[in-house]
Amino acid sequence: MTGRPDAAAAPADADPCLAPPVAPLLDPLIAPLLDAAPGATAVALAAVRGRDTLLRWTGTTDRAAGRAVDADTRFEIGSLSKTCTALLLAEAVARAEVRYGDPIARHLPSGTAPRHRSGEPITVLHLATHTSGLPRLPRGMFPGALRDWSGNPYGRYSEQQLFDSLATTAVRARPGTRVYYSNLGVGLLGHVLAGAAGTSYPELLRARVLDPLALTRTTGDAGCDQATGHWHGRPRPPWSIPALPGAGALRSSARDLLRYLQALIDPAGAGPLADALTDVQRPRLALPRTGDRICLVWNLRSSPGRDLFFHSGGTRGFTAFIGFCPQTRTGLAALANTTPTGNDAFSQAAYSTLRKLPGTPGRADSAGPRQGGDSFRGE
Repeated sequence: MTGRPDAAAAPADADPCLAPPVAPLLDPLIAPLLDAAPGATAVALAAVRGRDTLLRWTGTTDRAAGRAVDADTRFEIGSLSKTCTALLLAEAVARAEVRYGDPIARHLPSGTAPRHRSGEPITVLHLATHTSGLPRLPRGMFPGALRDWSGNPYGRYSEQQLFDSLATTAVRARPGTRVYYSNLGVGLLGHVLAGAAGTSYPELLRARVLDPLALTRTTGDAGCDQATGHWHGRPRPPWSIPALPGAGALRSSARDLLRYLQALIDPAGAGPLADALTDVQRPRLALPRTGDRICLVWNLRSSPGRDLFFHSGGTRGFTAFIGFCPQTRTGLAALANTTPTGNDAFSQAAYSTLRKLPGTPGRADSAGPRQGGDSFRGE
């Protein structure tokens, strides 16, 4: 797929049909990403540098008879959903509805909370930093997924099955001592927050995150209008994960992710979510050997003068990446309707592009991006 003949570009607030001039520093850097997802029929990008913003897109929503892509086309974003769950957590803490040190049993149905053999409880913060010791998936979810592995593998695993399995779920390490990336952990966090608020996860997320940030095209509804995902070039059905929506159920657009990036880069301008947007960026632990840190879900990698926050996502038919740097006021989101490759080359290319984005004048970026063999890790 080529990104040239049918590619469109426009400042974020402009009518793309008018094809106005684009941000001159951003476009040459991000345009190559339009060609960085082999097998995709659609790619959409969003970039920000201070007050300069850029939206880029190419292709059609399906290989057969799809519509032209634009800045509002929805893509499944997979684990980028986890960053929204983290923001929902920070917001709940800000309103004193939950505390980071709360045992999760306090906000789950009686008798369902998993526990380590030491008896030490899993806390809310453990879920948000992948230090709960919980496995990657709930018990019984993977065997059931094999029946529809190439399509919608987790769509048949219900919330009831999740809660039936929790109490007997093996906790791999004493909570707080090891980092194990866990879809179960962050998905369970969504249920914890919904339980504390007395509502459902979708309703809570809409009321407290999506509506306040005007993310009007972001939803967990698998029946919404969206691009068609592709796996090895073949169309896939819409992804659903009803048991763990907080871990990977959302779909969003380039325009919505641009708004999200702007809020993360400038929390003070985000109204009632200002404190929560700041809190999700606070480092909670450092990883051994690498020096990388984990915030609330977000990965953080630092170099002189800049901190890069990032996360990737993937479903059976889509790849997504988002990252930003507060010091340089730059950010990038990249969406493609093809499943991640083995080395997640599209997200790697997006991460590398993020590192190259020049900062705004007067910001702490005069030395430019760090050079060398810095590699992306999406989880």
